[in-house]
Amino acid sequence: MFGMIPFARNDDNFFDLFDNFERKFFGNSAAALPDFRTDIRDAGDRYILEAELPGFRKEDIQLDVKDGILTISAQHGENKDEEDDKGSYIRRERRYGSFTRSFDVSGIDEERITAAYNNGVLELNLPKAVPVVPEAKRIAIE
Repeated sequence: MFGMIPFARNDDNFFDLFDNFERKFFGNSAAALPDFRTDIRDAGDRYILEAELPGFRKEDIQLDVKDGILTISAQHGENKDEEDDKGSYIRRERRYGSFTRSFDVSGIDEERITAAYNNGVLELNLPKAVPVVPEAKRIAIE
């Protein structure tokens, strides 16, 4: 039960001894890949969503809208190889990351959403849907 508490806890719990050892030895892997940051502004007739995705190329990012949910996905892979004159590796590092965030876009005109990606920032323009006002209709009596 104590392992499900989302707050920091003491390392004095006997049952967490191995978890704490692993966490201290290998480091917290979740800290290496945080969720990407987003800002949402109300610009009157539309919302502007800005998502920080530094290091990604435009081709690495995918936007999907389905059933009133906007999903932003980004995948990135990077290899760094350093070899000596004989072709032996001196250093070889690989890094892969995958991020996904979803947003409720009910009340947004999904057909008019536009996106641009510049300098590591994805900007989406989310036009507000024009509310449909039901028309009053007079019924003739026969």
